[in-house]
Amino acid sequence: MFRFCQLILIAAASLLLALPSQAAGLIKPVNSSYADLQIRQHHVEVVIEDGYATTQVEQVFYNPNAGELEAIYSFPVPDKAVVGEFSYWIDGQPVTGEVLEKQQARQVYEQEKLAGRETALVEKDAYKTFEINVYPVRPQQEVRVRLVYLQTAEVDHGVGRYLYPLEEGGVDEQKLAFWSRNETVEAQFSFNLKLRTSYPIDGLRLPQHPDARVQQLDAQQWQVSLASAPAVEEGAATSSGPAATLDQDILVYWRHQQGLPGRLELVAQRDAGSEPGTFMLTLTPGDDLPALQGGRDWVFVLDRSGSMRGKFATLAEGVRQGLGKLRPDDRYRIMLFNDSADEFTRGFQPATSDHIERTLNRLGQLQAGGSTNLYAGLELGLDSLDSDRPGAIVLVTDGVANVGNTERRDFLDLLQRKDVRLFTFIMGNSANRPLLEGMTRVSNGFAMTVSNADDIVGKLMQATSKLNHAALRDIELRIDGGRVSEVTRNQLGSLYRGQQLITLGRYQQPGPVTVTLTGKVGDQPRSYQTTIELPAQANLHPELERLWAFATIDNLRAEQDYLGADADARQAMKDLALQYDLVTDQTSMVVLRDEVFAAMNIDRDNRTRVANEQQARVQRAQLPVQQRQADQQQPMFSGNSASLGGGNGNGGGNGSGAVSPWLLLVVLIALGAPLQSRLFNRSTC
Repeated sequence: MFRFCQLILIAAASLLLALPSQAAGLIKPVNSSYADLQIRQHHVEVVIEDGYATTQVEQVFYNPNAGELEAIYSFPVPDKAVVGEFSYWIDGQPVTGEVLEKQQARQVYEQEKLAGRETALVEKDAYKTFEINVYPVRPQQEVRVRLVYLQTAEVDHGVGRYLYPLEEGGVDEQKLAFWSRNETVEAQFSFNLKLRTSYPIDGLRLPQHPDARVQQLDAQQWQVSLASAPAVEEGAATSSGPAATLDQDILVYWRHQQGLPGRLELVAQRDAGSEPGTFMLTLTPGDDLPALQGGRDWVFVLDRSGSMRGKFATLAEGVRQGLGKLRPDDRYRIMLFNDSADEFTRGFQPATSDHIERTLNRLGQLQAGGSTNLYAGLELGLDSLDSDRPGAIVLVTDGVANVGNTERRDFLDLLQRKDVRLFTFIMGNSANRPLLEGMTRVSNGFAMTVSNADDIVGKLMQATSKLNHAALRDIELRIDGGRVSEVTRNQLGSLYRGQQLITLGRYQQPGPVTVTLTGKVGDQPRSYQTTIELPAQANLHPELERLWAFATIDNLRAEQDYLGADADARQAMKDLALQYDLVTDQTSMVVLRDEVFAAMNIDRDNRTRVANEQQARVQRAQLPVQQRQADQQQPMFSGNSASLGGGNGNGGGNGSGAVSPWLLLVVLIALGAPLQSRLFNRSTC
């Protein structure tokens, strides 16, 4: 089983070694005659604390042309991120945008643009991109904008991960055909991240940015800094190149010290005397899931569509390195898909050297091309499973289903035909995450998003640990007391080793509540329980309201996938987005002059909400880091939480990156070295 897991992420690593980049940046139509608009400045400020991250991006655009132009900036949608603030500097002052229904916001923006007045718009293109439109950028003039988005923090096996996405992946062929892109920052670039944590950290690093400055400010605070300006050749009067290029994801890892307890953490927001309050619970279970035993069948479903061109030969070599590491009683089968799906291996193959050599010699001769018929690939993989043996499907894709069945409901119905686990490796920032994660959830499997900047060895170890242990299945989270309501994700499917469970909800009555997590390990029921206190007053986390509203919208969208389109649910999603000022598929954020907001009778609700959030962030920064564990008096879990083990972190910014750890992995496998101890002596995560 362990060796099989090595195979999965060696294949994934092979993909990453050759991923092409379509970067974030300013776009203009292909064949347009005007000079590119410029990104003069790009500054990113990130704060991760109390279970969620706040990312602020400030940019300055410049127009080198003789006429007024519109700036259009596009960047990938960060995973589970919600935009809460967009500001555009008008007459030297930032003006905060307000959220309207999407079509109305576009109409207002175009109306103001036609009138020649300052205006800006933020739209979401489903799961693909956020797009910022700013008008006008006057000749030889600059404009400044600021965007702020929120997302829950990601921690797996005690390893935290923050991704600032810049690589778009190049899978949207229509946009690639129409738009050209300028991703260079001409004058100033900076990226600053502050981590404030209740629990000790023994290392923090950026795998692809070894020049980052990493500082431990105190026992509970760390800081990361990246900055650059244009290169100037010796003796030259002007710069010789841009300050930065927005073509590589920035990825930050931090690793908690080992031996931390399983725990429940609570963050809440409730103004004195008002209701409801909002809470976020983060459950980190103890390490009590047993290891799996016995041989299994594994069906690989591999994407060989056109977006894989240039990557498929490397994928084949990665599979060659890994297949020989399967257990003697394991069997494998390979399915390939592009416009259609085909079985490649002609039935299950035993993991012998002769079979592996023949399989990989043939696989290495294939070329990628065509469209992405994901449904056909999964259907063939499901139909190939042998009901007499335990098995699972491993899907590796970086694309979007664009031929054959493409409706999400069809995929969910397909996965419900058989009781089989789907393990999905989502490559890059442009894959259809909602579809792939939804399918994985239905099958009680797990999905892992992999960036070009990821440390592949660390990802390998996390996947290995999950696949090597039983999962807590059919889980349910119940909260009794406090008149708690509208809890997100109370039916969660499965929880794998090392995973956290994050849920948000509302409460009308402060005081004690009982939290119960139930599920099954095999046929055996499991139950975990504790009592915690919901506060009567807590005013340092107003962002929780937006995070709760966004998670609720996400839940409603998932329900529609199961039950079909529902007008009431769609209206509820739009109402929540308008009430809590969120940019979604149905809503956008528009900036107008103050007098135009007043003339159009558009309430400035978001301006008030943004001011409250900014004030709370200032207050939090001035306070010591708070302890958020809520079950210290009555621990919910016994034992310590799961970790990957080994070694001491050096806390530095140095790192060998995505390629070197992969090569290290191959060497370690060849030497038969104990993987965990060797890797963590190198502070891999």
